[in-house]
Amino acid sequence: MSGLRVAVVNGSPSQPSKTMGLVDVILETLGGLVPVSAARIDVYRLGLAGTIERADVPPDVEAALRSAEEADLLIAATPVFRRSYPGMFKQFFDLVDQYALVDKPVLLAATGGGDHHALVLEHALRPLFGFFQALTLPVAIFAASGDFDGTVLLNPRVHGRIQIAAESAVRFLPAMAQAAK
Repeated sequence: MSGLRVAVVNGSPSQPSKTMGLVDVILETLGGLVPVSAARIDVYRLGLAGTIERADVPPDVEAALRSAEEADLLIAATPVFRRSYPGMFKQFFDLVDQYALVDKPVLLAATGGGDHHALVLEHALRPLFGFFQALTLPVAIFAASGDFDGTVLLNPRVHGRIQIAAESAVRFLPAMAQAAK
């Protein structure tokens, strides 16, 4: 496998954020396994308010959408607000072509106040990507506020889960490419 094109869709409205702190560790771990080229899409910087149709998006938003659609691996990373992902995160995916993510591997990652927020991975994010017929990877990653010092991920258990998820993704991608031949 040459370089892995990764698109990170970041649902956090904060800069810096725990969510991106988590993603930084994910990307670093993936990069330790295979060469990675990553594009980061911060949905709050795209100015999507009021945008309903893809035909109405400016060129920078179109480029962000294409980056997500054309990546080898999509990392969907979001903080949890009131037991779900934030609206701007969903609005970004409302503009993604309905069939552009078919069979696309998606690594789910979320951050929240406590472990009880971890269910957002299974009850909100997996169904969102199920609509797109994407292939959500089996190992999803959640980190609670207590797992961080600021935006630096400290919890060794979460680091271990990231390692498992990254290794699984790297094993999964060549098998998928082979099956497509």
